[in-house]
Amino acid sequence: MAKRLIVVAGNIGAGKTSLTERLGSRLGWETAFESVSDNPYLPDFYADMRSWSFHLQIFFLGHRAEQYLELAKSSQSAILDRSIYEDAYIFARALYHMGNIDERDYHAYRRVFDLLVATLPPPNLLIYLKAPVSVLLERIRRRGRNIETGISEEYLGLLDTFYDDWMTSFDLCPVLTIHTGDLGREVPLDFVHNPQHLDIVVDRIQNKLAGKEDVIFP
Repeated sequence: MAKRLIVVAGNIGAGKTSLTERLGSRLGWETAFESVSDNPYLPDFYADMRSWSFHLQIFFLGHRAEQYLELAKSSQSAILDRSIYEDAYIFARALYHMGNIDERDYHAYRRVFDLLVATLPPPNLLIYLKAPVSVLLERIRRRGRNIETGISEEYLGLLDTFYDDWMTSFDLCPVLTIHTGDLGREVPLDFVHNPQHLDIVVDRIQNKLAGKEDVIFP
């Protein structure tokens, strides 16, 4: 199979890490994950978001660009847990909207982001995982990460709105949307607990990479 570079996008709790781990194992792809435990800015950010939001976003931008370029240069297919594009279109935008990044810093960040991503080769596929906010909240509660205890329904709803906006204009590569919670439009795919659903996800990915029309399950 030709070398493929895949990015996984989606709100907090949508299932990005779980899918990345399983696809990497199933397909023999290299994997890359978001920097959390080794992120030097997260403790300061959660203690004082307004003072450290800009620093955190710059760190994430550099970290993800480094990951992306390394895997893009590799001869092996790879899948990344969260895309570099979400940094700007979702999270930096949300921090700006909430007043945690001021206008001057936001526009400076966006200039750096735009210059950087213009130099990156586009991915072959973006997998967008989508679930209702109520489902996301329950998953966040169950996994019990200390740094996520302050995540509210309103914040997840804001991010969800920004994801919808972003998806309407994203055109760098094909997009495969997978519902991981019941949105009333298709049966959600529980690839974590149901091996047959993971098989369906793999088939949909391979069809999308081959340029075939996506088949909605069921």
